Amino acid sequence: MNERFVKRQMDELPRLEVADFKQAEKMPVIVVLDNVRSLNNIGSVFRSADAFLVSEIILCGITAIPPHKDINKTALGATESVDWRYVADTHDAVVQLREQGCQVWALEQAHQSHRLGDWVMNPDKPHAIILGHEVDGVQQSVIELCDGVLEIPQWGTKHSLNVSVSAGIILWECARQWSAHKQ
Repeated sequence: MNERFVKRQMDELPRLEVADFKQAEKMPVIVVLDNVRSLNNIGSVFRSADAFLVSEIILCGITAIPPHKDINKTALGATESVDWRYVADTHDAVVQLREQGCQVWALEQAHQSHRLGDWVMNPDKPHAIILGHEVDGVQQSVIELCDGVLEIPQWGTKHSLNVSVSAGIILWECARQWSAHKQ
């Protein structure tokens, strides 16, 4: 056995208590879920938001809100740590975010989108990332309110990723850039 690569035990992982998470410095990123219908996807986005210290999740439209057993199944408690709120209309959420000085980005496949690997996050502004419905994506009328569109490049036979997978990818990129800026 190669002792350099021994898996860590749960008690060896640096984990914050919920109260400590609430007090921790957050990445200046807000996730907006635009009509995400799957409760498991919603829970998974909460879990990724917790992992990367996202400042808030805004749930819009048909997106279900906690508490719900199917959200909790994949969130594993992240609905308690990550701040969230419900805004009925995604358009209203985007207008509010822009008024607060956020740069608002839709994660979508669109003409003139920014390839995720080429995008540089402005470290001096808060950012909002909008993720859309599992089939229909982000509403076109919402995209038109955004500062831009980010796209995850794909080379296979499928033309989309699961919304929770997409959330993990975009949040990792935001966290990578944010932590590099902080150093």
